[in-house]
Amino acid sequence: MQPVKKAILKGFLDMLPLCLAVIPWGILCGSLAIQNGFSALETQAMSLLVFAGSAQLVAIELIAGNTPLLTILFTTFIISSRHFLYGLAVRHKVIDQPMRWRLPVSFVLTDELFAFSHHRKAYRTKTRLIYALSAGFSFYIAWNIWTFIGIVAGTMLPDLTNLGLDFAIAATFIALVIPGIKNLASLVTVIVAGISATLLKSTGFELWLVCSALLAMAAGYSTARLTTKKEVTP
Repeated sequence: MQPVKKAILKGFLDMLPLCLAVIPWGILCGSLAIQNGFSALETQAMSLLVFAGSAQLVAIELIAGNTPLLTILFTTFIISSRHFLYGLAVRHKVIDQPMRWRLPVSFVLTDELFAFSHHRKAYRTKTRLIYALSAGFSFYIAWNIWTFIGIVAGTMLPDLTNLGLDFAIAATFIALVIPGIKNLASLVTVIVAGISATLLKSTGFELWLVCSALLAMAAGYSTARLTTKKEVTP
């Protein structure tokens, strides 16, 4: 088999478990939008153009709750801002590649694809770029298929939120985050994020997700700085 075909097949197969893992998440996203007054076209367009599961779900709930536009924009911006960090993290690997490669890679650089980006040779060669695009776009296609199924389910079945499908969101992120805890700073970040999110949400605070993310990042950054200072202190 040619290297290009191997890269395409490997990218698809490596991403397949995550494509299947987000089936409940995608179905929930599609059905939730329909049951909150979105049209089928609006719901599918959101997955086609936005392509950000967590931001989509939050935006749907905020819009359905008549939340002020500024709050919606700020919340979704904070949720999606992690993609700036993803871009910065892989920038040095793709900076020498032509724009025709960098643009599609940036579009499909989700949490799932970023989890595949830690290899030191990732994105370095044409074959590895094809692998990344195969993995990324297979997830994109799968996400839109699950959204479509959710749209159909939302018009035919009762409220699917009672089935606990939203647990798929937590399960997916746990599976992505845990392998990345390799030092004290990342561990502190995860712990602070979990505790602060739980406490703030239980109080009914509207910006609980935004605040918990900021607190976790601040805690992780502070821990990293303190750890670095201790290492360089003679």
